[in-house]
Amino acid sequence: MIQITDKPIFPELVIGEVKTAGSGCVVTYVGLIREQSRGKPVLSVAYEDADGKAEDRLRKIADEIKQKWPVNSVAIYHRVGKLEVGDINLVVAVAAAHRVEGFAASQYAIDQFKRELPTRKKETYQDGSVWAGD
Repeated sequence: MIQITDKPIFPELVIGEVKTAGSGCVVTYVGLIREQSRGKPVLSVAYEDADGKAEDRLRKIADEIKQKWPVNSVAIYHRVGKLEVGDINLVVAVAAAHRVEGFAASQYAIDQFKRELPTRKKETYQDGSVWAGD
């Protein structure tokens, strides 16, 4: 359950997709666009899947999780396009029989996402300046 979308992400729907009868928990992370970044007030953040491979990169993270922990299912949804403060840009949901595995797998997914950002990111600040990273 991997998705790159330009539409709003609804965490409760993602949770519904991953939970199974064998799940004792669904550990969920919801990433938001915050109002301050790099010491400046944020106007917007734009994510772009420039090479069309972001979904493959997220799928690799999910596959690694399934190899490392006994989880029931994993979903990673990432929103692209121009987002404003408070918008959801990432939802990670891991269903597992036990919370220890669920939390560990979720933490791994978030860390890998940050380390290997699957999309290009551009922050625009209220003063008109821009920061762009890969």
